[in-house]
Amino acid sequence: MKQIKGAIGNGITDDTMAVQAALDERGVVLFESCKTYLCSSLIIHSDTTLYFEPGAVLKASEDINSYLHPDEVDNDDNREVGTPVTRKPAFVFLYAFGEKNISFEGSGTISGSCDAFLSRVTRYHRDSEVYPRPTMVYIENCQNIRFNGITLQDAPFWTIHTAGCDNVLIDGITIDNPLDAANSDGIDPDHSRNVRIVNSSISCADDCICLKNSKGNDEYHPTRGVIVSNCHLVSTSAALKIGTEGVDDFEDALFENCIIESSNRGISIQIRDAGNVRNIHFRNILIETRRFSHQWWGTAEPIAITTFDRNEKTVSGKIENVSFENINAVAENGILICGDKGKISDILLKDIDIKLIKRSKWPTEGHDLRPKYNEPQRIECRVGVLDVENVRDLKIENLRYDVADYENFDQENPIRLNNVGVVTE
Repeated sequence: MKQIKGAIGNGITDDTMAVQAALDERGVVLFESCKTYLCSSLIIHSDTTLYFEPGAVLKASEDINSYLHPDEVDNDDNREVGTPVTRKPAFVFLYAFGEKNISFEGSGTISGSCDAFLSRVTRYHRDSEVYPRPTMVYIENCQNIRFNGITLQDAPFWTIHTAGCDNVLIDGITIDNPLDAANSDGIDPDHSRNVRIVNSSISCADDCICLKNSKGNDEYHPTRGVIVSNCHLVSTSAALKIGTEGVDDFEDALFENCIIESSNRGISIQIRDAGNVRNIHFRNILIETRRFSHQWWGTAEPIAITTFDRNEKTVSGKIENVSFENINAVAENGILICGDKGKISDILLKDIDIKLIKRSKWPTEGHDLRPKYNEPQRIECRVGVLDVENVRDLKIENLRYDVADYENFDQENPIRLNNVGVVTE
C-alpha cells in the first residue's frame, strides 16, 4: 500500500500531479484518513486499487477547463434528442479505458463538487448551461471492476458510468447526491454485462440505478446479466430504471429485495430507441412514491412501463417477458403500462399490494409519457390503480388495493384496460 508522495491533502492545494503519479505506479494507492485531495481528472490503470481510509476525501476540481475531455459539449449544431448520451461523456473526473482489475475500496469519500457546476432554477431544481457536466467515474471497455464500501457524493452529472464493461461488482457503497441537482444519476451500467449491484444506499436527483445501451457506446455488447439486490433507493426520477437510451437489447436482469422510499417513480422501463427488453424480473420490493416538481419525468407511479418512438427517425423496441412479483407499494398514483400497438407482451403482475395516499403538494392526476415524439405527452385521467393500453398477454394474479380518502380517485373505474389481451385475475 503506497502513500501519495508530495500530496498536501488540505483540500485547497491542487494534488493532481501527486495523485496521478501514484496511480501510474499501479498497486494499492492509499488516500489517508482526514486528508482531502483536491484533483482534476485522473486516469486509472489496470491492477490498481484506490483505498480510502475513514475520513479520506478525493475532491473534484471546480474548474471545468482542467477536466479530461473525451467528447463534445452540447451546442445548437450537435444537439439531438437524448443527448448527451448520443455521445460519450464530455468531461470526466475519474477515468479508465481498456483496463482490468480496478478497485475502489475502503470507507472514505469521493466528492464531485456539484455546487460549482449548478445554478438555481427553482426552489426545487438546479441545472446548468454547461451540458453535459463532468461525469464522476467513467469506466469504459474494462474488466473486473470493484466498488466496495466507499461513499460518492455531490455528483454534478452521472455518478458511476460503466460502458462496455464486463464483470462489475458494486457492493456496500453509498451515493448521496442533492435531490435538486439535475442529471445526477447514481449508477448507469451501459453496454455492460455481468453486473452486480448489492447492499448499497443511493439517494439522487434523477435515476438511482439505470440500465442503458447508449448510442455513444454502441460498439460494445448489449447490457445483460444484471443483478440488483438489497439496495435502499431515493430518487426524484425513477429508483430502478431501464432506458431511455437503448439502441441495443436489454436481457436477463433481476431486481430483488429492495426498498424504494420517497421517489418520483419506483420502477420504470422507458424504451425510446430500437432496443428490445426481454426476460426482466422484479420481486420482493417495497415502494413508496411521492410526486416531485414537474421537471422530473413521472407522476408518482410505483411501476411505469412505456415504449414510444424517440423521434421521427426511430421505431422503439418491444418489451416482453417482464414480471413483477410480491410488490408492496404506498403511492400517490397507480401502475402505468402502455405503448404503441404490438410492442408490449407477456407482462406478469403477481401479488401486488397498492395503497394510494396523497402526500405531496404536486398534482398527480394522469400519467407522464415524456420523452415522446408524437402527442400526447400525457394521459389525462383521474387517479386509478392500474392503467394499461396496447398490451398482449397481461397476467394479473392477486392485485390488491386500498384507497385512503383519495379526493380524486376514480371509484367507478379503478382498473382501466384498453386494447389488452388475455387478462387473468
